[in-house]
Amino acid sequence: MPLRIEDYALIGDGETAALVGRDGSIDWLCLPRFDSAACFAALLGGPEHGRWQIAPAGEVLRVTRRYRPGTMVLETEFETAEGSVVLVDCMPLRNGAADV
Repeated sequence: MPLRIEDYALIGDGETAALVGRDGSIDWLCLPRFDSAACFAALLGGPEHGRWQIAPAGEVLRVTRRYRPGTMVLETEFETAEGSVVLVDCMPLRNGAADV
């Protein structure tokens, strides 16, 4: 089941964009351009429609997110009982093929 729309953040490279979930998932991404077919589309259905996720395996106690000042670089901090980790998501401006 997709997250609530307010639980997504946008990253992009000027030619396409991805929606990154509060849980560390990419649930929407069209490559190589905005008008291309979606390669990740769980936003419109479920995990079987394609998603990619990096997150702690254990229970997450708190999640905080922010964009680095003046950028579209997203930082998501996951806090667990064992510690915390920061996930950095961005799509660099491209010189050829798209990259996440």
